[in-house]
Amino acid sequence: MPKSRSEISGQKLERASIATGRNLECGALAPLCGRRSLLRAVGEPDEVRKVSLPRATSRALPQSSAKAPHSRLRPAYRALALKFFSAFALLVSLFILPVSAETKRELIAKAIAIEDGAEQRKFIRAMAAQESPEIGKLLEQWKNSEIFVYDADGVKTLVTLEPKKNAKDSAETQLAHKFLTDEPMKDAEGKPLLLLASDLNAAECDGVMREAMKVVMDRIRLNSPEDKERLLLAEMMGAEQKKIRIPILQARLGKETNGRVKRALTAGIAITQLKLKKLKPDGAEDTSDYDDDEELQDYDEKTRAEAKVEAGDEVKIAACNALGDMGYIPAQDVLKQVAAAPVNPPVKAAAESALNKIASHVSFVNGAGTAFRGISSASVLLIAAIGLAITFGLMGVINMAHGEMIAIGAYTTYVVQCVFGTGFEASPFGMHFSIPGLGLQNSPSFGWYFVAALPLSFLVAAIAGLALERSVIRFLYRRPLESLLATWGVSLVLQQLFKLTFGSNNVSVTSPTWLSGSWSWNDVGIGWNRVFVIGFAIAIVAGTQLLLKKTPLGLLIRSVMQNRQMAACMGVRTERVNMLTFAFGSGLAGLAGAFVSQIGTVGPRMGQEYIVDNFMTVVVGGVGNLLGTVLSALGIGMANQSLEQYLGNSVLGKIIVLGAIILFLQWKPAGLFTTKSRSLES
Repeated sequence: MPKSRSEISGQKLERASIATGRNLECGALAPLCGRRSLLRAVGEPDEVRKVSLPRATSRALPQSSAKAPHSRLRPAYRALALKFFSAFALLVSLFILPVSAETKRELIAKAIAIEDGAEQRKFIRAMAAQESPEIGKLLEQWKNSEIFVYDADGVKTLVTLEPKKNAKDSAETQLAHKFLTDEPMKDAEGKPLLLLASDLNAAECDGVMREAMKVVMDRIRLNSPEDKERLLLAEMMGAEQKKIRIPILQARLGKETNGRVKRALTAGIAITQLKLKKLKPDGAEDTSDYDDDEELQDYDEKTRAEAKVEAGDEVKIAACNALGDMGYIPAQDVLKQVAAAPVNPPVKAAAESALNKIASHVSFVNGAGTAFRGISSASVLLIAAIGLAITFGLMGVINMAHGEMIAIGAYTTYVVQCVFGTGFEASPFGMHFSIPGLGLQNSPSFGWYFVAALPLSFLVAAIAGLALERSVIRFLYRRPLESLLATWGVSLVLQQLFKLTFGSNNVSVTSPTWLSGSWSWNDVGIGWNRVFVIGFAIAIVAGTQLLLKKTPLGLLIRSVMQNRQMAACMGVRTERVNMLTFAFGSGLAGLAGAFVSQIGTVGPRMGQEYIVDNFMTVVVGGVGNLLGTVLSALGIGMANQSLEQYLGNSVLGKIIVLGAIILFLQWKPAGLFTTKSRSLES
């Protein structure tokens, strides 16, 4: 009995499906080429293959085309073109349309379904060749028991669960997703399917299987596009000292472009080559480190044997020299083990030489790090001391509340951070008030709170300084003792106000993401927040210099500083100049507080930590002299950090610095630079 057209077509489709290893549906390919084109692509039998042009097309042809000598060939050309297009569309549908993410999930599902442990580990190790980050993430889920088997009426399905809203609530249900498609699952009523993790069985994964997964994930991470991830993994592989990983590290080293990662890979290879053999109590070699090692299973017998043999002296000497030339600090422990082991004298000498080179490098790193921290601390000190130098030189007022202006700037930064987040609440004197937040705490825009806090910290501190000058300071010009006592009382009042408003404990100010990172230069850690402080301090010094030298206000300030009476006789309103200058100096202290919040703690007594250093900076540099203040701040900041580093005691370091300043002032009472003046009192 002859077969019908539909039966013949079905057989051809089945043969195409078996050949490609996939289950195809005509409906999925219909939009691409249509049913007849699909049949031509898989080979339509002669008895059903017919070529005909649509009627609309036939009518559209000109009458003269039927008489043309090549008109009989056109239908054949069209059939050939349709056949070629249909075959191409079938290839596209088979190899391009299925996304890679689904393929990776199918691989993991297939691995979970394998019952034999050895075959399962072998299948997992083969996944490393794909170098797919998604494979690593899926294996991490499996390794952490985050893939479950859901049994619904005998039908088992692999599922994953969405994270809990409350991680501590063991009774909380979670939304289930199909593992193969990552689509949310629904129950019989069409509602989202919520499951309890404790009611499900996690996909089986024992310790040996987790080791196999770790090997694959490490290989994938070593080819990650992220430099930091490759760097961490290269350092970790070197610390493990598994010789079987040397080919992996060498292969990555050949195509690595990042300098820091190259250095870590080279050091990892050298450290691994220095691995010493272990001996059992009876003197035999202990190779237990390599028993059941998953990575050994992927190599031939020769490579596995070499991985269990200690490297030769030439290789060890070259490794020691490489580590010493790099000054690779993490290699110190390994080199000490080699130097203390019963090895040949040339190897011992090479290890000791490498240790000496690394020790010299460590001294350089410590010195450079101390200098960098000293410069950043001096920058904060400089910003706060500039305002104090101007006000002290202009009015002769010893403002002991200047440190609290720093605290005002720091607390302003904290309040702005709260406003960008969940909001701010306080209850001073029993009166509760709150500022609603913008709710940006989980947004990338949250880091911009610090940009908004800089001008606000300057403005709030300037207003506080203006109020202090109008209410207290203006009655105490040229009366140093009275001004010292009065401003000390104001300082105590402000500290108590901070405690009532913000509490006695320190508050937390989070650095923006664009300031919280760091980079390394020759093993010297350089934080972006400190670099920002240094750069901004340079900008403030330049701006202050321009203000004093190039603006009318600067001219008035300099005239009052040189001779107040003469300036008043020339029509200068000295009280207004005093008011504006004091506000400007207090605003600079507020800016310093904003910077301190990024590199230090913020608390009610934080201003007292800086007031003594500020006055020492002003006096040593020369009252009212900007250049002297800059040099003095750098000297005191560097001295404090250096002594703290080498003495290990910050208090003792400050005592030594204070003693040195007293001796210096005995030699030069006016400081480094003396301000020029035409006043007879000077």
